[in-house]
Amino acid sequence: MGRENNYCIIMAGGVGSRFWPVSRNDKPKQFLDFFGTGISFLQQTYNRFAKIIPAENILVVTSAQYEELVKEQLPQMLLENILLEPHRRNTAPCIAYATYKLQKKNPNATVVVAPSDHLILDEEVFLNTVQAALNHAQGNDELLTLGIKPTRPETGYGYIQVNPAKTKQVEGNKVFSVKTFTEKPDKELAKVFLQSGEFLWNSGIFIWNIRTIAQELEKYLPDIANQFKDIVPFYYTEKEEELIKGIYEGCNGISIDYGVMEKTSCSWVFETSFGWSDVGTWDALYHLGQKDEDGNLMSVGDSMIDKVRGSIIVSNEDDKLVVVKGLENFMVINTDDVLLICPRDNVRFKNVITDLTVNEFNKYQ
Repeated sequence: MGRENNYCIIMAGGVGSRFWPVSRNDKPKQFLDFFGTGISFLQQTYNRFAKIIPAENILVVTSAQYEELVKEQLPQMLLENILLEPHRRNTAPCIAYATYKLQKKNPNATVVVAPSDHLILDEEVFLNTVQAALNHAQGNDELLTLGIKPTRPETGYGYIQVNPAKTKQVEGNKVFSVKTFTEKPDKELAKVFLQSGEFLWNSGIFIWNIRTIAQELEKYLPDIANQFKDIVPFYYTEKEEELIKGIYEGCNGISIDYGVMEKTSCSWVFETSFGWSDVGTWDALYHLGQKDEDGNLMSVGDSMIDKVRGSIIVSNEDDKLVVVKGLENFMVINTDDVLLICPRDNVRFKNVITDLTVNEFNKYQ
């Protein structure tokens, strides 16, 4: 089996609400250039995988409302490889749709599934690991995922517990059988996870052959899987859009982790380290970004900043003077229509997002 059977599914349908007010419903995080590199998270993800996956084998699954954004940012993509979800239903329906559509085209496909908005610092190590996993998945009925060796008791990530007694080597990579998938822990539990040495951060990146994932979807999520399977004759035809719309209207939202990976007996995790972050929050961006001598992460035009420490100050209006004095561990985010001033604290920030809906300020979401 050669490279022509390797595929990539990029999941790009999220709303990126944890980066409000810069990330919005109409242009979320994956379409933005957060690091001033000139390309968006989605473009970075596509370019990264295009180094090991043939361009015609890269699929993007996104919300129907982002169709034009994807076409604008990835004009090189085949239109049939842009899969549009009429409603957001989490990752299991997204993966099921791409799986059965791809299975019609190439039943011998081996696939890497990845989010569109993650940061990978050591690209070479990452791509070597993915290639090793693709090679292994071709001939093995296993669902593989990449787990990141934790460097701190992080509460913003999910965790994967490994089985130290059941391990193997794959092209120099240490691979463990999975014991459990665990949701984001509180600080104390995260410390226990770190000390035990049995837990890895859950990257949300999966590798498998198309036959195995279809089999496990049908076993553990038959209600969802069979609907996408039943319309296989209509993929790549003018009837696809209408049929997909019908499925999504009645489809339950569920994650692939909860729906399949936690239940299957064939999940394995690569223990990896390649400078990964899901850059899920402003606080995560703060830890990753270049800070000044006072520990401030700044992206502003003209400014007068005095006695400010450990803060994030962002303004997308270059012709506005930004004056901030006497703040510590705060976020000051200025956009065309929103000014956010809030402690640099994920819990307090979540309350702001909740309050938007409660106070009927949905137009600013």
